Amino acid sequence: MKKNSVYIILGILFSLNILAWLAVYDLWTQGLEVIFFDVGQGDAAFIETPERQQILIDGGPNGQVILEKLGEEMPFWDRTIDLVVLTHPEKDHMAGLIEVLKKYKIENILWTGVVRDTAEYKEWQKLIKEEGANIVIAKAGMLAYGGPASQGKPGLNTLFDILYPFEGLEGKELKDSNDSSIIAKLTFGETSFLFTGDATKSVERQLLHQVEQLNSDVLKVGHHGSKTSTSREFVEAVSPEIAVISASREFVEAVSPEIAVISAGKNNSYGHPHQEVLDNLAGARIMRTDLEGGIKLKSDGVFLQRF
Repeated sequence: MKKNSVYIILGILFSLNILAWLAVYDLWTQGLEVIFFDVGQGDAAFIETPERQQILIDGGPNGQVILEKLGEEMPFWDRTIDLVVLTHPEKDHMAGLIEVLKKYKIENILWTGVVRDTAEYKEWQKLIKEEGANIVIAKAGMLAYGGPASQGKPGLNTLFDILYPFEGLEGKELKDSNDSSIIAKLTFGETSFLFTGDATKSVERQLLHQVEQLNSDVLKVGHHGSKTSTSREFVEAVSPEIAVISASREFVEAVSPEIAVISAGKNNSYGHPHQEVLDNLAGARIMRTDLEGGIKLKSDGVFLQRF
C-alpha cells in the first residue's frame, strides 16, 4: 500500500513538472519577437507581439529588399500589417514603406506629419491618403499599442509608448527631419526595447531631462552609429544589454570578418558606425547588420534570446 502511495505521489509530481514545462513552452512560443532587418544603409524593424499583432518600424531605402524580408517572416497569405511606423520622412527610412503600402493592407499608420520637399515624401503622402488606414500623429505620452494586461485582460503587458516628439509636428516643414524622429519604447513583461530613429545628441539631451524611464534592455542605436548620436550620457541612462546598429556593409565583402570588426568605421562610405559610438557602447553586446545580417531577438517577458 505504501509503495503504491509513493508511485502515486511520484506520478503527480511528474505530471506537475510536465505541466510547468508546457506552461513555459507556451509562454515562450507566444512571446515577443523583434527583428532588425538587414536593409543596408537604413532602418527597418519588424515586431510580432504575443497577441500576433504585427508592427513595422520604417522600411529602409529599398522597396524590393523590405518586401523580400517581410516575405521571409510573414505567411504568404498574410497581406495585412497592423501598424506601420515612419519615424521620420528621410529616404533611408521611408522609401521601402512606399512599396509596403502598395503590396500590403495597413490598418494603422503612425508618423509625425512633418513636411519634406522630396519625391519620396510626395509619393508617401499620396499613398497614405489612398490606403484608408487609421492615421495617427505621434506625440509623447501616447500609447501606440497596448497588449492584454493594459486592456484589463489577464496576461503579460505589451506596451509601445511614444517618448518623443514632445509636441505635435504635423505640417512643419523641415530640411532635415532627423531630430523629428519618433522615439518609442516597447515593453513586454520585464524586457524592453528603445527605438531612436535618427535622433541626434540634441534630442538625447532633451530626453535625459524629461523622460525618467529610458532604461532598456535593447537599444536601437541612433542614426546608424553616426557620431552625431549615442552620447555616453545617453547610453549610461539607457544602460542597454544589447545595442543594435543598422548600417550598410558596402565595403565589408572585400575583407575578412576579423578585419571588418577592427575597421569599425570603414565598412561603408558613411563611416558608420563611428569608433566613438562603439566606445560609448562598450558595456553592451553590440550587434551589427553590416557584419551579422538580420538580427532576431525574442522575449518571454523575462529573458531575451537571439533566434
